[in-house]
Amino acid sequence: MMRDQKSSVWKTSSFSGREIRTAARKNIPLHIGFIPDGNRRWAVEKGMPKEKGYAFGIDPGVSLIEKCIETGIAEVSIYCFTQDNTKRPRAQKLAFTDASVKFASEITRHKVALLVVGDETSAQFPEPLKEFRIRQGTGMKVNLLVNYGWEWDLAGLRDGSLRSREVSRLDLIVRWGGGRRLSGFLPVQSVYADFYVRDELWPDFEPQHFEHALSWFKRQDRTFGG
Repeated sequence: MMRDQKSSVWKTSSFSGREIRTAARKNIPLHIGFIPDGNRRWAVEKGMPKEKGYAFGIDPGVSLIEKCIETGIAEVSIYCFTQDNTKRPRAQKLAFTDASVKFASEITRHKVALLVVGDETSAQFPEPLKEFRIRQGTGMKVNLLVNYGWEWDLAGLRDGSLRSREVSRLDLIVRWGGGRRLSGFLPVQSVYADFYVRDELWPDFEPQHFEHALSWFKRQDRTFGG
């Protein structure tokens, strides 16, 4: 963890001994980040307007959460939409905002502890998600990045801490849609994360994508620079 002498720069919620032992025994990551890209391209391929693709990413997201719970993952972070995304046409903004709210509603029916990370002072932040700016629930930690921006996050350092300080360091990041970039995804927490990419577009998610990512992760030599 990163700390200064006067305040907590990175005040993460700690993992329990049981979570650490489970991850070590199964050789699985404690914290996985997911970048579900390709919704618009998927819609265009299906002959639909771009904004229609976001709604088809909700059910895959719920399936992914269920797989993570089943596997014993302690914490997951999911990119919903960024501050840059809000520059898109109005129909798309409404669609991905609505999908984010519906997805949050769906996963609260599972045993998860939900935290929404993003600039809640902006009009772009969905009102129904403001209650989750403080983690709610028990179970696997789920962090949804909503109206998130890396500059917004790091700006908190002026006051001594990241704005995403409750999010722990990432072990693995999985991205759909073929992109080989972070796109501003939790830059501090990603510092030593392994990066696994799927070429499939997000609405075409299948459980074996997650299983392949875990299998790939187990073969990595994680030296953390040592």
